[in-house]
Amino acid sequence: MATTALVDPDTGLTQAQLAARHGLRVAGERPSVVEYSRRLWAYRHFIAAYANAKLVASYSNAKLGQLWQVLTPLTNAAVYYLIFGVVLAQNDMPNYIAYLTTGLFIFNFTQSAVLTGTQAISSNLGLIRALHFPRASLPLSTTLTQFQQLLASMVVLIGIVLVTGEPLTWEWLLLVPALLLQAVFNAGVVLTVARLGSKSTDLKQVMPFILRTWMYGSGVLYSVSLFERLPSWATTLVQYNPLLVYIELARYTLLEEAPLLNESLTQLWLVGGGWALLAGLGGFLYFWRGEQEYGRG
Repeated sequence: MATTALVDPDTGLTQAQLAARHGLRVAGERPSVVEYSRRLWAYRHFIAAYANAKLVASYSNAKLGQLWQVLTPLTNAAVYYLIFGVVLAQNDMPNYIAYLTTGLFIFNFTQSAVLTGTQAISSNLGLIRALHFPRASLPLSTTLTQFQQLLASMVVLIGIVLVTGEPLTWEWLLLVPALLLQAVFNAGVVLTVARLGSKSTDLKQVMPFILRTWMYGSGVLYSVSLFERLPSWATTLVQYNPLLVYIELARYTLLEEAPLLNESLTQLWLVGGGWALLAGLGGFLYFWRGEQEYGRG
């Protein structure tokens, strides 16, 4: 009696066809943007908890503990005022100390986020290789940690502004959306430098020089009226500097007579919103495209 030979249905199929047939997927495959966003939202509690843990750990060895969240910005403000307000006599503008501290605290929010975000991936390789989660959680938690520290700085800043004679007005409420726009901008920049830093560990050595140059171009320490002496194209370029825009939004809301390079509040909001959208969305997409690379090699 003749028997029929059994034919293996997988015979002749390529590896890709076999994987598709049996529902197999590439390990660490990058999900779609929508799916990645959904997963990231599902990890929102992890992001918040990780950010809080990093904030607490950063002061765990200090005797004064969390009090340094207030003492650090206050000390920085005192040092810069001593140099620029007393030694270099930058006190010819009205309420220079409030002008200086506003620029300093707003700039420091971005500076601290970028410096720590540069190592968000490279300093957490053990965690990345041990657990499966959206890698964007790490740079976003870094941004959240710096935002929490900013809130402590704002308490100090508001105290300085009130003590130096600025009146409390309804315009102060505009500081909230201004800080939120800057936070979105920071998140996008941090996502970008986190991916760049995962490829080149030397970036953390270069970044302080970049940020120092950025500070001098943002009118943090001196009157922005000095930029008007530049050629017209250079002045226009400085006007669209995102950090100058966020600093001027804060100064516009808190100070009555602060010199501003951008006299139009509408323009400030439009440019600030544009930078937040461009950096936030662009940084997220750029980081997402490298999702399968983190922790490899």
